[in-house]
Amino acid sequence: MTNPNMKQIFRSQSFNRVSGFFAFISRRTTFTDLVQGIIVGAVLAFITATLIITAEARSVYTTVNGWSTTLQAGKPGNSILLRAAMAKVLPAANLAEEAVYWTATNDNTGQKLNSQHDYVLHFPPGGLPPNDAFWSLTMSDAKGVLAGNPIDRYSLGDRSGLVLNADGSIDIYIQNTAPAGHEANWLPAPAGSFMLWLRAHQPGESVLDGKYQVPPVVDVK
Repeated sequence: MTNPNMKQIFRSQSFNRVSGFFAFISRRTTFTDLVQGIIVGAVLAFITATLIITAEARSVYTTVNGWSTTLQAGKPGNSILLRAAMAKVLPAANLAEEAVYWTATNDNTGQKLNSQHDYVLHFPPGGLPPNDAFWSLTMSDAKGVLAGNPIDRYSLGDRSGLVLNADGSIDIYIQNTAPAGHEANWLPAPAGSFMLWLRAHQPGESVLDGKYQVPPVVDVK
């Protein structure tokens, strides 16, 4: 059992240390001014750098139909600032010629994607992401983490055996519960908010020149 007097001594010693520190920095000397200046400068530099890098990252993204992407990642001629921005939002990303990534967190009405709604991603005939390797659509929770689902399916793509419509188009059903009759094209959504990741490896020319547009995620419920 701890002696109450010892507790009081510990509290007193801790208080004395804290008081001593504040007494030290309150006494203005060249040294204390230098220390405080370094601390304040470092904090301000960190905050400023974070704001600038975040703004730079946002500036290189384009958003069309709710899908955001950039073609700037990994280029040898990128500035230090742009490299820092890419490292923050797309660490270890490939060059655009190797892979292009799109992310979506909103539906066609601008609302956040959420499992309380059912969605359809409709690719018209010939409208799949042009590529010379493969494409895939991945589901994650709002933090970008894969979430478990009853069929252990986390992505769909050109190797998933998707069922085409009569006109050659493809509908991908994005929802929490299985769509009756369309299970082959079902990408299960986790409970709550979520986000989608679309990628095309060795993308076609229309992707690299910015002409290709991913269709919107349409709220059907």
